[in-house]
Amino acid sequence: MRKQVWIGVLAATVLALAGPVPAAAQSNGDGSRTAWGDPDLGGVWDFRTLTPIERPDALGDKAVLTAEEAAAFEEASLRERNADRRDGSDLEFGIGSDIERAYNDFWWDYGNSIDEDRRTSLIVDPPDGKIPWTPEGKARPGTFDGAFSGIPAAGPEDRALSERCILGFNSGPPVESSAYNNNLQMFQTPDTVVIFNEMIHDARIVPLDGRPHLDDGIRQWMGVSRGRWEGDTLVVETTNFLRETHFQGSSANLHLVERFTRVNEDRLLYEYTVSDPTTFSRPWTVQMPMKRSDANLYEYACHEGNYGMFNLLAGARAEEKEAAGAGSR
Repeated sequence: MRKQVWIGVLAATVLALAGPVPAAAQSNGDGSRTAWGDPDLGGVWDFRTLTPIERPDALGDKAVLTAEEAAAFEEASLRERNADRRDGSDLEFGIGSDIERAYNDFWWDYGNSIDEDRRTSLIVDPPDGKIPWTPEGKARPGTFDGAFSGIPAAGPEDRALSERCILGFNSGPPVESSAYNNNLQMFQTPDTVVIFNEMIHDARIVPLDGRPHLDDGIRQWMGVSRGRWEGDTLVVETTNFLRETHFQGSSANLHLVERFTRVNEDRLLYEYTVSDPTTFSRPWTVQMPMKRSDANLYEYACHEGNYGMFNLLAGARAEEKEAAGAGSR
């Protein structure tokens, strides 16, 4: 609840700092423009999709599926991800047991379909639909991977950020479709935009007033974002990431450019381009349509205070003690 109250106060403060905003500010009759004339991006947007970020190897250079192929792909994806199956396999993490079935199918929410354009990957550049890793980048584990590396943790800092509930599984930045809570809410004033992700309750405040980026020595979990309008597209540029953030294994040199374009009343086109020469051989771009949602956002509390961390570390110490005892015999 404390987080919920804080987010409410945060949004209210942003609105207050921007000065009086007319009641019609977020909806100008047809919902396409704010009262001050900017495209209206406000509201809750759903970014669930079965379209994978990378094109599956089996599809080769096929960029778009036929309607029949799309239907077959969706059916196979839903069947494979059905967590109510009891076939002795853990499809999500491949550890060969039903432990992941603690989350049955009710809790998962990948979506039921691929995107309407039937693309075989969310990546639109490079044309092969693949992340262009450098050898160094390919070998570097991402934020999520460390949670399942099997390496005992000497302390909390050795565990993945997602496991420690520091950064969300899909909030990024950039935003990624994942297993559930694929929702964000946009708030606008004439000189500020707030991008609020449901998981893990992360809010990015993006100034639009032309202020410079922070000094390179000032680093933040979600980086430092600055926004501007290019025609009807909101462009958000983010730098100053911490080295631990590791989007797709990226380094602290990650440079992110996001674009938000209101396509029509019910669609928001989200596009991002990532650059990091130490991780990727070239910049690469993702396009992910978002659908307007009438649902509410709820607090994603994760496990506040990370109450499970004590047992996780105690278990690691117990395993080390057992291994040391076995070695002395």
